[in-house]
Amino acid sequence: MSNAPYVPPKVWRADTSVGGNFASINRPVAGPTHEKVLPVGKHPLQLYSLATPNGIKVTILLEELLALGVSEAQYDAWLIRINEGDQFSSGFVDINPNSKIPALLDHSVEPPIRVFESGSILLYLAEKFGHFIPAEPAGRTETLNWLFWQMGAAPYLGGGFGHFYAYAPEKFEYPINRFTMEAKRQLDVLDRRLAESKYLAGDSYTIADIAVWSWYGKLVRGDLYSAAEFLDAQSYTHVQRWAETIAQRPAVIRGTRVNRTWGDEATQVPERHDAADLD
Repeated sequence: MSNAPYVPPKVWRADTSVGGNFASINRPVAGPTHEKVLPVGKHPLQLYSLATPNGIKVTILLEELLALGVSEAQYDAWLIRINEGDQFSSGFVDINPNSKIPALLDHSVEPPIRVFESGSILLYLAEKFGHFIPAEPAGRTETLNWLFWQMGAAPYLGGGFGHFYAYAPEKFEYPINRFTMEAKRQLDVLDRRLAESKYLAGDSYTIADIAVWSWYGKLVRGDLYSAAEFLDAQSYTHVQRWAETIAQRPAVIRGTRVNRTWGDEATQVPERHDAADLD
């Protein structure tokens, strides 16, 4: 590869020969690549996902709802293999035109409601079932503050830091330094907040904690990008306390197993159609 400075062309064209991990699923156009009808199970809630940080947000919340006895939150979780392009099927694109997991269809209403983008799914389910989001305005707003903080911040952690540190075909100092600085700034934001509050929105565990833990909690526990030591994650003591507290919740343990196809076989539940699948 040339050491000459990169000069952007007048009109950019996609080069499919570069891109590192996930290059095969990145493209500059939207829409389906093939026809395929998505399966539908026996429960009203049909989830199409993979156990990435965004995917586990939804399965954690559904398992938390079931743990509270909300039987209407029973769900089928179908595996979407993003490395194989399942998210570009016509059925999936009909639910999420952005072709990203997770995507949800709620068949408890007619016509079924499609919900895409993980934060939107969390908010939809929390409001539908009346749990994990405070009813009073101040607590609700603080929950949404941190939920939307995660939605805006995580691309810098994932597509920025995670990509250049862990997945890019070559390691370059500038982007790694740039996004490491931002990742550490974000961890400091969380650490300062959690120094004064048990959970992000106050004393109660909410969808904000689920959303943020799925990225930043897993990061500081060493479960994301193998970067905990590099980021000096142990120095964020309040984030560590919060992350470990949430990690011990039985519903969190169950939720992180759903749609998982890697790691210890005991942690893998590629598809979930009944509570017994997690036994």
